Amino acid sequence: MSETIIAPEEGELVVVTVKSVKQNGVYVDFDEYSDTEGFIFIGEIASGWVKNIRAFVRDGQRLICKVMKTKKDGSALELSLKSVSEERRRDRLQQWKNEQRSLQLLKVLAEKLGWSEDEKQEISKDLSSTFGTLYASFEEAAMNETSLTDAGFEGQWISEFIEIAVENIIPPFVEIKGALNISINSINGVEIIQDALLSAESFSSEEKEISVMCFYDGAPEYRIVLKAPDFKTAEDLWVEVTENLVSVMEKNGGEIQFFRD
Repeated sequence: MSETIIAPEEGELVVVTVKSVKQNGVYVDFDEYSDTEGFIFIGEIASGWVKNIRAFVRDGQRLICKVMKTKKDGSALELSLKSVSEERRRDRLQQWKNEQRSLQLLKVLAEKLGWSEDEKQEISKDLSSTFGTLYASFEEAAMNETSLTDAGFEGQWISEFIEIAVENIIPPFVEIKGALNISINSINGVEIIQDALLSAESFSSEEKEISVMCFYDGAPEYRIVLKAPDFKTAEDLWVEVTENLVSVMEKNGGEIQFFRD
């Protein structure tokens, strides 16, 4: 019985490297799949008439293509270069680069801890399954040091993993979560609390890439979530927002307590 080949599905965006350029198209190797060959017909290179394929691609060039057709055994695929927009090409390439980087970071961790190849592969598989991708697990660890233990992972390796993540990964945003305990003895207390929370959310700014969201957990408890592009901005935002909440509540005879998650 022949071995089953793991191959991408039709419609999937794939990372490939040009192997050879022919008159009628381009043969490519897959960067994420083995034992699979791809071909881009000349009509799928670019929109319009293509006189010289080498004006669009070259040997050794890395491309992002869309899978148009596959053989039943997955051994060969027909691809399209022109069907991938610039935005999707850029996003998919960045995703691939992130995964390559995360594999290198995991290799560093494995060498530091003396893991076997099987142990490294098992951890990689478990992290990818839990967080969606291996890179996402490093991102989560860089943003929240309890993310791995919260997800059920155990072991002394976690502290080493977090250290590598913090040193090497720049998270897309930093998130600070907290609980609020708000109380006020006033006829219009509900409106005062609502105004206070709205004043906190008013610190949100698309231009500065920061957001503040407040949630009701059941009086007198509320939750607050702050997001910012970096740690310093997030910490400064937390100080500003909490000081504003205290000011609003005390001015109206209320009290508020904060608890960082």
